Amino acid sequence: MSALLDALGPYWEFSRVGFVNILAFRLRYFTGIITYTLNVTVYYFIWSAVYHPGQSIAGYNLQQMITYVSVGWVIRSFYTNTIDQEMAYEVIDGKIAMDLIKPVSIQWMWICRAIGESAFRLGLLTLPTAIVVAFAFRVQGPASREDFSLFLAAVLGSFFLMGAINFMIGTCAIPLKSILALIRAKFWLIELLSGLLIPMTYFPEKVRAVLAWLPFEHIAYTPLQIYLGKLDRASALRALATQWAWAVALLVLADLWWRRSVRRITIHGG
Repeated sequence: MSALLDALGPYWEFSRVGFVNILAFRLRYFTGIITYTLNVTVYYFIWSAVYHPGQSIAGYNLQQMITYVSVGWVIRSFYTNTIDQEMAYEVIDGKIAMDLIKPVSIQWMWICRAIGESAFRLGLLTLPTAIVVAFAFRVQGPASREDFSLFLAAVLGSFFLMGAINFMIGTCAIPLKSILALIRAKFWLIELLSGLLIPMTYFPEKVRAVLAWLPFEHIAYTPLQIYLGKLDRASALRALATQWAWAVALLVLADLWWRRSVRRITIHGG
């Protein structure tokens, strides 16, 4: 037990550092509450204009759609992270060399930093935004206590999915040197294909069939479906298991991609 705690000690420290580093930018998170609330407000008026009273589109009525958008942006404030951007800057500056000499897993070092950041976001951005949005808009509560518990597990899965994807993108900085354009493309691609902007049921059936084989819909769409009670218990558990299976698979692939890329690393700058 002592050996396990000693092994986990550095990763706890990385999480603490990630949490403390964000303290320097805490004002940004106060403005973030306004930004996320404005995003929800824009979508509120858009969907209010789309829907007629009593109308249901693609399985969602107006109140469900407002809840979908509101909760979607709230959880996004938690699971999003900047692993890829920070890795890209460290590769450009040559600081990645200092990480390579540390006797730890580089992947889990970055993910633990993101855990600390998300823990900070939870208290200073996610929960305050949830309170503001809940009072400002007609947001439904979770379908049931069981659905809410599964929803929380799914949100945690979303964090690890994003962590794995961003680590893979960040690793691309080693062979490509500059990945800022790749980061922007990833941002918009995930915003669309995760189901954050619109539910997956709005996509054509053939497109949905293809996207169902990809991990992106499990970032936002799966947690939101569970929250709204759109899935029965068996389907919710199956979706949750699929999400976590993708998270584990992508973490493994990300580690393999890192190990392959680091063999040909070239350090620039310091």
